[in-house]
Order: sequence, then structure tokens, then C-alpha cells
Amino acid sequence: MTAITEAVSLEKEGEIGMLWIDNPPVNALGYPVRKGMQDGITMAMKDNGIKAVVVICKGRTFCAGADIREFGKPPKEPHLPDVLTTFDQCTKPIIAAVHGTAFGGGLETALSSHFRVAVASAQFGLPEVKLGLLPGAGGTQRLPRLIGPEKALPMIATGNPIGAAQALKEGVIDEIIDGDLAKGAVAFAKKVLAEKRPMRKVSALTDKISGVKPEIFANYRKELNKSARGFEAPEACVKAVEAAVGKPFAEGLKYERELFTQLMMGSQSAAQRYYFFAEREVAKIPDIPADAPLIDIKKVGIIGAGTMGGGITMNFVNAGIPVTLVEVKQEFLDRGLGVIKKNYDITASKGKMTADDVTKRMGLIKGTTQMEDLKDVDLVIEAVFENMDLKKEIFRKLDAICKPGAILATNTSYLNVDEIAAQTKRPEYVVGLHFFSPANVMRLLEVVRGAKTAIPVLATAMAVAKKIKKIAVMVGVCFGFAGNRMFAQRKREVDKLILEGASPAQVDKVIYDFGFPMGPVALLDLIGIDLGWSKDNSKGRTMQEVLCEAGRFGIKNGKGYYNYAEGSRAPKPAPEVDAMIKEFAAKKGFKPRAISDEEIIQRCIYPIINEGAKILEEKIAVRPSDLDVIWVNGYGWPVYRGGPMFYADLVGLDKILAVMKKFQADLGDDFKPAPLLEKLVKEGKKFASLN
Repeated sequence: MTAITEAVSLEKEGEIGMLWIDNPPVNALGYPVRKGMQDGITMAMKDNGIKAVVVICKGRTFCAGADIREFGKPPKEPHLPDVLTTFDQCTKPIIAAVHGTAFGGGLETALSSHFRVAVASAQFGLPEVKLGLLPGAGGTQRLPRLIGPEKALPMIATGNPIGAAQALKEGVIDEIIDGDLAKGAVAFAKKVLAEKRPMRKVSALTDKISGVKPEIFANYRKELNKSARGFEAPEACVKAVEAAVGKPFAEGLKYERELFTQLMMGSQSAAQRYYFFAEREVAKIPDIPADAPLIDIKKVGIIGAGTMGGGITMNFVNAGIPVTLVEVKQEFLDRGLGVIKKNYDITASKGKMTADDVTKRMGLIKGTTQMEDLKDVDLVIEAVFENMDLKKEIFRKLDAICKPGAILATNTSYLNVDEIAAQTKRPEYVVGLHFFSPANVMRLLEVVRGAKTAIPVLATAMAVAKKIKKIAVMVGVCFGFAGNRMFAQRKREVDKLILEGASPAQVDKVIYDFGFPMGPVALLDLIGIDLGWSKDNSKGRTMQEVLCEAGRFGIKNGKGYYNYAEGSRAPKPAPEVDAMIKEFAAKKGFKPRAISDEEIIQRCIYPIINEGAKILEEKIAVRPSDLDVIWVNGYGWPVYRGGPMFYADLVGLDKILAVMKKFQADLGDDFKPAPLLEKLVKEGKKFASLN
């Protein structure tokens, strides 16, 4: 075996050259791999004893893609496109032998080979679009030539992978290897030589791209407008595939590179790459060691079978963890279990699980009206409505019922976890687990760290979150924690903007165009204007109270800030509400004025950022990027804008500070700048400096 670089070596297996790549943990295509592959193919070309080359990786996977640690650094030759040109032009057959994942540059490496084999468990994908990029080493040009643009477009423009069976069916690979991959790949290479198979240079294939109808691209763009609104990279992917169909290979490669460079230099890819790392950093808590002891969670109790409790229950049984679900009355329990069963039946009807799966998951739930049945659980989560007295009473009971060492968690959205923990003799075992609704769908989980919560409890909470496929963010105790505390700033400004002269439709359009899945007023109609409203205590003090008193609760009864046709969620104008707003605004002393879209953005977004700065200063959150993870996963912040703190750095903290000071002078101390914001501007730093 000849070592070419520290990551690549060439070994002879008779007349087959084995080009081994060994670059843990995922064989990323960093400089040592690129250099080794190029030099290895060149060596094999010059060696008369080598008739064919197998490219194969050690470790758990084939090349999983580019080494993103090199992003933003000066490029170092050889570049991957040049390496793959060497593959493409090799006069001896190259066989890519794939196990694990061939993603991004890994799949591009396989595509530039002349044949591809894989184990049955292998996966293939071009996920660059998820980092705001497109495949930049020929993937957009080779894949359409191999399998046709109709099949290539979804792989390239969504980044979703396919398995080996589908890859074989669609022609991405030539054979699935049973047993040892290296032996199977060598046998395949010998078969290629014995049968004198013509080398299939993917770059030279034309049959799949001939006679392609242009409406393929028009129709696919319509799909993207629904699923990828606001994202630049998917459209660039479509343009690149169009080039594969309409241009010679060399010109298509050049155009692909131009598109790649534009995206790489743009703010969207910077945001998406930043977010990629932010999501991975969020699990790292400075004072919680990676080897902190964990409490074994074999059985979970959940109190409350309503919307939240039912959704939380589904998370655990989906992960195979039994749940004891407690309600105060049998009818409430039956209703909750019925909703869970209905949700699973709907999933099964879509082919995403079997009837047996539904039966197994429902079998993991034990319903009861007796809190004493929680005596043997390892973790109990209280998910009743937001009433401090009720939560205190529950925790006093749990403290007496639950076994020593059991974790007691509250799903509160706003209330003081320390005050709840103080009701027990085990405050070190009390933690907040703030799930977001619907809890069985939303990925975000705020793990609320009480003043006395023990390290093993926190470490266990983070580990359990991962097991139930949540993105957990550690936050401290304050009203609303991190996410809702920041969200309250936007809610306040939306309410004021409407009274000052902006229509609900204008506010919604501006925020929707910014990239949120829906506008804040339409969102309120969806959630229900009457959420938290009490008819007995309502005195017309806010616009929401006025609307509720008029029987306008939102989509649920067809009329809120907007009107809704029966069975529809599409908002329609409500002139009667415009009149109600005008009357209420006059009563409160507001004089209507024209409000610009720019002011709406600044007043809805900048106070969120300012509150984030206060949260960081108070050490409620560990780092700015944690707040960005919260907003992307919990509040629909567009990932191509990175999150509010990343966006602040992009806009410029000096600009945000100046606008906040102007708003403070004009509109009051709701806009008083956070000391941390002023400090960072004074020091010429960004929020990124705190990550």
C-alpha cells in the first residue's frame, strides 16, 4: 500500500487499484483528500499493472461532502471540480464503492466515476441547497445526464436523499453489493474488465437530456414557490439543471460555478451555514461536562391529556418510551386518548406508519385518573393550563408520590420554575420543559434551568430531548423565558401599529414578505383571539377584548381580525373590523397616519433583537446563536435570515441602535436600547463575538 497523503493511499488488488480514503469522522473532502484523490488517479493511470480503480472509504461512510470548516477560508488547490475532471478524463474505468452516505461532493465524486456500486444501506444526496448553495463540482450537470432532469430536480433543489434501492432503480448506481463492499467492488471491477464494458463518462451522456420539454421546469418552479418561498438557492438549482439540458457540458459547468459563487457570497448562504453550526452548538453548555451522569428514563408520566399533554405523550411513545397519562376526569382522559389515536390513524392513512405501528404506540400509553399511578415513573411532565396555584398544588402532590430521583418537570410557557420547585423537597430535581405547540410537530424545546436544578437533571433533559427528536435550548428563569419574552415585543408593536394607522393586512404582508410563514395578525386569528380571554373580566381595554366581546374569536368561528369562509383558513377583508379599530383608536387618543413598510419591519423586528440583548446580558441564554435557534424552530423565523441576532449583525448594530434611539424619543421607553447593544456598538463588536 502506498500512502499518497495522510488521508489517501493506493493499494493493488491484482490488476485493480484500490484508492482508499481515510479522513475521519466522515471522510470530508478537505485538501488532503482532494490532493490524494487527484494524485492517486494520476499514479494509477501511469501504472501499467492497474487496469481499473476502485474508490472506497474506510470508517463509517463514503465521502459525506465538502469540509465546511474550509468555508470562508482561502481556497487551496486542487479544487474539487478539477479533481473530478481528472476522474472524468481517466482512461481506465473508475468504480465508486459506496457505504454510509454519498452526500454533496461525495455523490459528485461518485458521479464523476464511470461506475457506481453500493451496499444496500447506502444513501445518496446533494444537500447543498440546505446550506443556501448548490452542488458546485458538477452535480447539477452530471446527475440530469445520468437520470434525467425530472428525477434530478427534486434531489438537487430539495436536498433530500434517496436510498440504494431507489438509486439502483433510477440509474444512479449500477449494482447493490451484498456482503463485504471491498470484495464486491473488486469483483464488479473485474467483471467490467472481463466483459470489456464501455466506460460510461456521465459528462458525455445525452440520451436523458434530449427532447426535454421546457414545461418540466415551469411546473417545478410552481412547486418551489409553495415550498421554498423566499429562498434563492432552489431557483439557482433549477437554473443549473436547465443549463445541463440546454448547454454543452463545459459551458454548463462554468454556469454552475457562477451560480455557486453568487450564492456563496450572498447573505442567505451565510445565514444558513451559520445556522447549521448554531444548531450543533446549542447542546454545549459551558458548565455541563459531556460525560455528566445521566438519569435513566425508562418510563414517563404526563399530567394533562389536552392539546399539549397529548402532543408530549406522542413524542415519548414515538421513541418507544411508555407513558402514564393522567387526567382529573375519565371523560377528559378518553377525549385526549381519542385525539392521539386519531392523529396516528391520519398518519397511517397517509402511509407513513402501519396499523400495527398505531396499535403498538397506543399500547405504550396507560391512561389513569389517579396521580398515585406516577409513583414508579422516572420523569413526570406537568402540562396543565397556566395557573400558578394549580401548578404548585400538583408539584406538592408529585413530591409526595414520585420516587426519589425522579425528575419533576413543568411545561409552563411563562411562569417561574423556581417558585414551582420551592413547593417540593427536591428543587434540584425540578426543571422546566417548555414544549411548543403542537408538541408532536414542533421541534423546539426550551429546557428551563432552575436556580437549584442539578447538573445530572439538566444533562438528562438535554439527552431526552435528543431521544425524542427535539432541538433543546437551555434557558434560565424569567417571565416568558427566552422565546416568549422576545415574542412579546413583537406582539406589543403589532397591536400599536394597527391603532396608529397600519391595517392588519399591511402588517401581515410585510412580515410574510420578510419570510415568516404567516403574518402576526393572521397568526392570532389562527391561534384564537379568545386564548386567555375571560368574558367576566373583559372590559374593552384592548383591541382583542373588543373583538372577543363582539364574538370574533378567529378562524374557529369564521370571524376574527379577518372574515373566513366556512371550512377555509384564507383571510378575507373585514370592513366591520376596520371600523372597530378606527373607533377604538380614536377612543384611546391615536391619530391615524400612514406607516411605511420599513417602519413595520423595524418596529416588529428590532425590539426582538433588543430584548435578546437583555436576555444575553442577564445570562438567561448561553449565547446569541441559541436565541436564533429558538426563533427559527419556535417562531417561524426564516432560516435564510439566520435568526434575529444573526440578522442584527447583518443589518449593523450601529444602525439598529440609532433606530431604537429615534423610536425611544418618538414613541417612548419601550424602545430603550439594551446596555449590551450600546456596549457592542461602542466596542465595534457584533453579537457573533459572544458565540
